Amino acid sequence: MKRMTAIHLPLLLAAVLASSPVLADAKKDEAARQLATKSGCFICHAIELDAKGPEGLKPVGPPWKAVAARYKGDKNARKNLTAAIMGGTSVYNRHWKEESSGVAMPPNGVAISEADAKKLVDWILALPK
Repeated sequence: MKRMTAIHLPLLLAAVLASSPVLADAKKDEAARQLATKSGCFICHAIELDAKGPEGLKPVGPPWKAVAARYKGDKNARKNLTAAIMGGTSVYNRHWKEESSGVAMPPNGVAISEADAKKLVDWILALPK
């Protein structure tokens, strides 16, 4: 068996890190954040529960960690949240009164594709508490 040289060790370390779930999660997280930024989601939403909106008020939309907590274990969450992103919500079924200052979510089908909305929903639902 050959001995590992000083050149081999960095290459081995790079290969191990590249296949690391932590690094993969970081890349997925960054891609989701970029998608949310590009689609304008951060105009109304924040990730963290204690985030503040303009002038210190509650954010317009609920923080995504609250969304993840509310829909944890809901088998229809992906479908329902994707539909809310694409088609918006109604002032009559406002269910985030305590967590947000907005009245309804506008339809976002012009800002994001349904496939990207599903990616974003999957990321949101996987956020830690």
